[in-house]
Amino acid sequence: MLYADDLIVAEDSSTSLQLRFGQWQRALETKGLKINSNKTETMVCSGVEESLSIVDNKGNLLKQVETFRYLGAVINAKGGCEEEVRQRIKSAWMKWKDLSDVLCDKKMPVRIKGKVYKTVIRPVLLYGAETWALKRREEEMLERTEMRMLRWILGVSLKDRKRNDFIRNKIGVTCITDKIRESRLRW
Repeated sequence: MLYADDLIVAEDSSTSLQLRFGQWQRALETKGLKINSNKTETMVCSGVEESLSIVDNKGNLLKQVETFRYLGAVINAKGGCEEEVRQRIKSAWMKWKDLSDVLCDKKMPVRIKGKVYKTVIRPVLLYGAETWALKRREEEMLERTEMRMLRWILGVSLKDRKRNDFIRNKIGVTCITDKIRESRLRW
């Protein structure tokens, strides 16, 4: 896959990967482009730990990693999406911090706060969710994060003993796991 200046080369074996990488490197160099060996990473996607030795045209060994970021998504060598979910939660909290003046303002109508949450924060939280194969633990992480944000929007604490469904209805959002299932089916 090629996007802007990011490239992924995928192969079934290390020999075919070495061959394909060499072809790409030569093709790019004929166009005046250079591959930065210090930034280039390799990864084996397998349930078993394997090492991979891919070298560039100058003989530099490319670094092997367990995870890397491609177009905003975190890809893990062992599969799963826990790290990606954690990254999305972190990004959503950063966006929350940017908008906390609006979302925590008691004078702002709840309807407006709900729209801001649905149009700005939730998309950050769910970016790439169509491709996630969530385990129950990851679903719970997302639900906890969302409920914490929604309770904060309303100024409701756990001590107030308000049910999650009540809070979601008051703000006008559906459960985040239902939204993920919907987006996966649409995809």
